This record gives sequence, C-alpha cells and structure tokens, in this order.
Amino acid sequence: MTRLSVNINKIATIRNARGGNMPDVTKAALDCERFGAEGITVHPRPDERHIRYSDVREIRPLLKTEFNMEGNPTGSFTALVCEVVPDQVTLVPDAPDAITSNAGWDTVSNYAFLSRLCSTFRDRGIRTSIFIDPDPKMAEGAARCGADRVELYTAGYAATYPLDREKAIEPYLATAEKVRELGLGLNAGHDLSLENLEYFIRTIPWVDEVSIGHALVCDALYMGLESTIAAYLGKIRNF
Repeated sequence: MTRLSVNINKIATIRNARGGNMPDVTKAALDCERFGAEGITVHPRPDERHIRYSDVREIRPLLKTEFNMEGNPTGSFTALVCEVVPDQVTLVPDAPDAITSNAGWDTVSNYAFLSRLCSTFRDRGIRTSIFIDPDPKMAEGAARCGADRVELYTAGYAATYPLDREKAIEPYLATAEKVRELGLGLNAGHDLSLENLEYFIRTIPWVDEVSIGHALVCDALYMGLESTIAAYLGKIRNF
C-alpha cells in the first residue's frame, strides 16, 4: 500500500515569515504522525528559508514513522544526512535560488557523482531515492548508480491532468513499469493534490510513497490538518 509522507516545509515557511516559533514545526511534524501520516519529509535548503538544519536535528529523534530528507546533495546537506541518518534520502538537483524543485536528475551524465553518493549513504544504512523526470532511461541510470528507489517528478502530470488525465499519466506509467522491471522502489511527488492523487495511485498502484506538502498545507488552511491528512489517505486507499 502506498504510504503518505507529509512535507512540512510550508509550515516552516509560515513560521519564518514572522520569526519566533509559531507555528511550532516540531509539533506539527508530530501531529501529522498522530493524525495518520506514515512519514515526514523535509527539504532543507542552504538559505534555510523554510526548514532549518536545527529543525532537522530536533525532529529526527522524535519521529516514530519514516523520516525522508530531500535536497540537493551539496557538502553541507550530505554532512547533515550522514549526521542524523534519516530512513531515506531523496537526491534532488535544485539550484540554491530555485523557488521549488523543477526538474529531475540526468542520471546518465551524472553517473559518477550519484554513484558516489549512493555508496556513501548505503554504507550508513540509508535508503537512497533519486528524483527523476518520467523517462525510462533515467530510471535505468538510477539503477546503475545504485539507487534503491526513484521519485517521479509529478509536476507535469499535475499540470496536464485537468486537460487529459490519460495523456498526463502516460509517461509516468511507462517509467513506473520500467522501475518495477528494474526492481527499484517507486516514490512520487510534486503538485500531487486531492484532485489528481487518486487517479495516479489507481493507475500505478505499486507506488511505495507519495510526498505531499504544498497542496496539503493549503487544504489544511480550510479543512484543518487532521481532516486534510485523512482526506489524502482516503484518496490513496479508497480507489
């Protein structure tokens, strides 16, 4: 069954906009678990404009569910991952000034770099997932790099879904089938929402995990966090 990992970056963004500790990011992470989330995702960036390195260190020992750290594997990010030892690290090639992640890795041209990282994290018992665009060749490259999973970058699916959901899912289904053939685990994330999540999971039911933050936090402004998490779990489980 697909697991829901809640990305709490946007909660930290609200806190940082005013200063102080409201909302309390650590409490929010623990509440997400209490409300049924099966994982917590954070994406610390070098400028710490949302999740801070200190948040990661504080949250890690308190979680009972899976902890996923995603980000561009700069030296400081890699050092933090090795320090706190999350259950999973998701490698994302976002530039320091990117508003949000906007592309997956070219796992072919970056083979040497990604292979070293996969080996480093494997030696510490950390599952490694590589963020890729929906392209079977990128999945094959991730397998050669030694990744345990890939995460499909689903922004394209979300953008096309309202117009033609069958066309939107095609490249994702083809890549997901290749991922399964390669024996890799499969994650997905970016712009998944209550509108488009159920169809994605129903079409690709072997997705191991979806990581959802922005849409979920936006929905929680109207529905409340507990009801929102229940609604997302319902989309995953009740197709």
